[in-house]
Amino acid sequence: MQIRPQVSEYNSYYATYTNLVSDGNIIHILEQQMKETNLLLKEISNSEGLFRYAPTKWSIKEVIGHIADTERIMAYRLLSIARGETAELPGYNDDMYVLRAAFDKQSMQDLLENLIVVRQSTLYLLRSLDKEAWSQRGNANNSEVTVRALAYIIAGHELHHLQIIKERYLGSDVYPAT
Repeated sequence: MQIRPQVSEYNSYYATYTNLVSDGNIIHILEQQMKETNLLLKEISNSEGLFRYAPTKWSIKEVIGHIADTERIMAYRLLSIARGETAELPGYNDDMYVLRAAFDKQSMQDLLENLIVVRQSTLYLLRSLDKEAWSQRGNANNSEVTVRALAYIIAGHELHHLQIIKERYLGSDVYPAT
């Protein structure tokens, strides 16, 4: 699917994410993104994964867990809408999810494996969709959204957080030296 979603296909809040995604086949973009994310994060040690650039901010491990949780939720929305769900799909509290997940107790390897498995599952789902499914509309978190938009939101959400990891975590003057 190479057609970018129109702004009418998602809540304007998500433009922050969709605007980060390059033009091209979204499935190929998500495949490449998975490789680049793994390359960036695989060398971070468990202790470095606990780094926070400010006391009230998530650790690197928590950011990785949040990316995976959000992709799972967006993929569920995508699946539901693609299959014709008419019920409103609920929002979620990402801070509560991170707090209850105890990502800091998990290894970096486990968190990365989880992220890769979630992405692989998303990719299998996207590859299974027929042309008509991509333009299906549904309601998630009190906003209309299309399947196509959700695929771009998934990609853009990860790009957003990877940019933060690079700039505020790995690029921090106080990031632990290896």
